Order: sequence, then structure tokens, then C-alpha cells
Amino acid sequence: MKQLLRPVLGGLLALAVFLAPERAEAADFRLTLGGDYQIDTGAFFHLTGTVDFVFVGPLSIGTRFGALLTTSPNSLGVPLDLSLRFNPRRTPLYVEVLGGPWIFFEGDVFRAHGAFGFGYQGRSVSFGLEVGYLQPRPHVGLRLGWRF
Repeated sequence: MKQLLRPVLGGLLALAVFLAPERAEAADFRLTLGGDYQIDTGAFFHLTGTVDFVFVGPLSIGTRFGALLTTSPNSLGVPLDLSLRFNPRRTPLYVEVLGGPWIFFEGDVFRAHGAFGFGYQGRSVSFGLEVGYLQPRPHVGLRLGWRF
């Protein structure tokens, strides 16, 4: 597992450095509640905060971090993701790509995560769907967020 996680983390770090703007415009902060279902392992729920920096036009780069609770088996964890989000100014829709290590306090400590999300972004409320992979299985989930 460590052999898989090291290249993923190295690649994400290199991508973040490459895409990091010299001067970021206004940063957005979103607080998001999420509920996901992972095949064969059950549901997990998380509360995350996301800080996005406008990169170029409708493209933003950011980080997502927070706390999560799994139901089978019951355990706690910390999701950490880099995000690349496309939110066209003329429509209330968004598309995002996420990836990073998730830290669990039971079982496999570090698990690779990658996901694709899309949904509606209003002035202060967002609602969306996320489809991804959390080692060792795929997951699908819903998101409800508030932008500050």
C-alpha cells in the first residue's frame, strides 16, 4: 500500500506546486456535509472545510480537510484532498476533481482517495454528487455545502 501511496502523493504535490498561482484572487471557504456509500464496507459520513483560490477565470485550486466517521467498522478518520474545481461564471454548475490521502485511526492508516464531483453552486449553498475511489473500493455520495 505504501508503494502505491508515495507516487500518488508525490504526483499530487507536484501538480499543486505547478498549478499554484503566484497571486491568488479572493479565497472561498466552504463547509460541507457528505454521506457516501462504499461497496461491501457500508456508509461513511464527513464534515469538511474547503479553501479555494481562484486560479484562472472559472478554475480554482484548493484543499479539502475535515473529519469522517465510517459505519462498518465504526472508526474515525481525517480526509485530506487537493481539489481542482471548474465553476463557469454564467452557470450555477460546477465540476471538480479531488485526490489525496485519507487518514484512518483503525485498520489501514493511509488510504488513497480520488474522486470526480459535479453539482449546483448557488451564492451560498451547493449540492452535488461525488463518484470516486477510496482504497480499496469505489464510492458514491452526496454533498451539501455552505460558502462563506
